[in-house]
Amino acid sequence: MSNKNIIWHEHHLSKEDRSAIKQQKPCLLWFTGLSGSGKSTIANAVEAKLYELKKHTYLLDGDNIRLGLNRGLGFSDEDRIENIRRIGEVAKLFVDAGIIVLSAFISPFRQERDNVRRLLEDGEFIEVYIDTPLEVCEQRDPKGLYKKAKSGEIANFTGISSPYEAPKNAEIVIKTDKLSIEESVEKIIDYLTKKGYLSFSA
Repeated sequence: MSNKNIIWHEHHLSKEDRSAIKQQKPCLLWFTGLSGSGKSTIANAVEAKLYELKKHTYLLDGDNIRLGLNRGLGFSDEDRIENIRRIGEVAKLFVDAGIIVLSAFISPFRQERDNVRRLLEDGEFIEVYIDTPLEVCEQRDPKGLYKKAKSGEIANFTGISSPYEAPKNAEIVIKTDKLSIEESVEKIIDYLTKKGYLSFSA
């Protein structure tokens, strides 16, 4: 619901000002993929590498967000959509602060990921598809969720009882059944370097 009495307040400092002092081009690295695909593992490793490069980052992780900001949301399609909408708005604020944001969420619906992309300026949303086959994710099953989903203990589980819509044109595709964590990180850092995100130019 909109309110005509609420007006966006412009800051004295711009996104460019905040980016310049950090010497980087802010963006949102949106890691998407099935549960167990390696999203959080790779996102954490990428953030660690960016820290070594003295870049300013923040990692938004699915479970952590659901323990706080989105604690009241469940896993129905409607709640999943609202979960991603909120994350998109939070990520947009971090990008405005000049930060390189990493987000690790299953985010199963293509439309919702596209909605987040539209919140940002051109080039600020980088979709990173962690393309891991379902059978590999099931074999890993680090949290035992696939086993619970198949036994009926978990409803609306992505890949089992709820669909996952894979990206059609992700900026970066990582096949974790073929690449090591180190190789995956190198591929992402190489993309960021070549596209100028790790330096600043007005």
